[in-house]
Amino acid sequence: MEIERKYLVDRLPENLDQYPHTEIEQGYLCTSPTVRIRKAGDVFWLTVKEKAAVQSTAIHNREEEFRLTEENYNRLKSKCDGQMVRKTRYRIPIGTLTAELDIFHMQHEGLRLVEVEFPSTAVADAFVPPDWFGPDVSSDRRFTNSFLAFIDSI
Repeated sequence: MEIERKYLVDRLPENLDQYPHTEIEQGYLCTSPTVRIRKAGDVFWLTVKEKAAVQSTAIHNREEEFRLTEENYNRLKSKCDGQMVRKTRYRIPIGTLTAELDIFHMQHEGLRLVEVEFPSTAVADAFVPPDWFGPDVSSDRRFTNSFLAFIDSI
């Protein structure tokens, strides 16, 4: 089970380049349930996600991931609906948690989102975001990557 919250970003953290980061490209074969392919650096994934109904401020997803070869990724890429989503993901420690800051490129240039995964619903609901986080958009479908794949800009 994946438990996360998502925020817009008011300002970028200082010394952003000091944090590990990866170029990501992803596309969608289906959106209900979500079936996504992703290239993260030189690693390729197929992910299946389905929302779980839980009373919380956080998003709860059942998620399964499978490694792909580059050849299979490229074959599936040609079958994706919408357009590929491209972003740079930075992994930034915040206490015992990690913030995944996504800076989007191409058609979504300028969009910045940050997600935090939590070990439990209670920790997610009690989370107080750092001051560089903006509004919580966890429940706003417009900020899901699967939605972004089907629009030209936000």
